[in-house]
Amino acid sequence: MKILVDVPVTDAQLQRIRVAAGDAAVVVATEREAMYREVRDASAIFGQFNAELFERGGLLGWVQTLGAGVDGLLFEDFARSDIVLTSEKGYVGPHLAEQSFALLLAITRGVARAVRERTWENKWSIRDECWELTDKTLGIVGLGGTGREVARRGAAFGMRCLAVDPEPVSKPEEVEAVWGMAGFHRLLNDSDAVMICAPLTPATQGMFDDAAFGNMKATAILINVTRGPIVDDAALVRALRDKRIAAAGLDVTPVEPLPPDHPLWSMDNVVITPHVAGASPLRMDRAVDLFCRNLRSFRAEQPLESVIDKRKGY
Repeated sequence: MKILVDVPVTDAQLQRIRVAAGDAAVVVATEREAMYREVRDASAIFGQFNAELFERGGLLGWVQTLGAGVDGLLFEDFARSDIVLTSEKGYVGPHLAEQSFALLLAITRGVARAVRERTWENKWSIRDECWELTDKTLGIVGLGGTGREVARRGAAFGMRCLAVDPEPVSKPEEVEAVWGMAGFHRLLNDSDAVMICAPLTPATQGMFDDAAFGNMKATAILINVTRGPIVDDAALVRALRDKRIAAAGLDVTPVEPLPPDHPLWSMDNVVITPHVAGASPLRMDRAVDLFCRNLRSFRAEQPLESVIDKRKGY
């Protein structure tokens, strides 16, 4: 058995992988030609994956990618294959949740205005606009790993948490109610802040459209840190411009990079960060630990963690 690691890892991380691999060979190859050469007889890959690696990897049985979302990987031949796909699903929640609340607090506490306007003269108008999260309702769209971390933080702020998810997920104690997607518009109607914690799939693409924004409170704030195309670009601009919602905090945008002349840049009720929510100094160690557990299970022909249903896309 041969394991291909095609992303940079530290010596300590590589040593952990070698221990988990037992008598299997572990090869690190991060340059394109080396990756394509080494994948030919590899049984598993940790790191990057694409159609070229799939075509050359005739012995592959398992791929674990960095990142939780896999919307860019599910090309038809791979999706139909028997190769098992795992990701960081369930393990990126802490830093995505923190970014969600950074964006929300930048809006609710006037931080964005203060940074943008750089004057002391706005003191009283900012104070008039500030509100507390205590007793506000937080709507969580997608109750996977990120959604659960968002709920933990929302509850710590004293928020009432509601959630929707397409799967029959268990309800954590921080969440008052979890509904299926039939409850989506009900959640929007009840929420003071809505956080998108869902993957990008055919079912979620463009789900925040004119009808969705029409069901939100005029005072509500939308936060998105997962995938931009879950939100319809033109509908978001209309909702913000026409005050159908109060504000948006976006780490991901419907088009990336967001063009310099895009209207979202010039809106006072929008806070944008350039797709940085995935950053954490702890992330790679978590990913390696997950891979090592999965590698032991793979060698023992046992079930793996964070497996992607390639038909559903998550």
